Amino acid sequence: MKKSRFTSRYNQFLAALRQARKDAGLTQTQVGKKFGAHASFVSKCESGERRVDVIELAEFCRIYGLALNEFLERANLH
Repeated sequence: MKKSRFTSRYNQFLAALRQARKDAGLTQTQVGKKFGAHASFVSKCESGERRVDVIELAEFCRIYGLALNEFLERANLH
């Protein structure tokens, strides 16, 4: 199995992560501040340059006002 970062499912995940931020009406800068990081952290996560772990995903979901399972359903990854 190739690394998940290079699969269509991971690209689907990244698209859903970007869309969740946009749906929440937040910029990468705003999310970065809420995360205690720079906007570049969010950009790297959303572009796939940096891998997102489950703890970070849970925090993204909290910031976006989504339950983790709701995010996975929206991303069609459940």
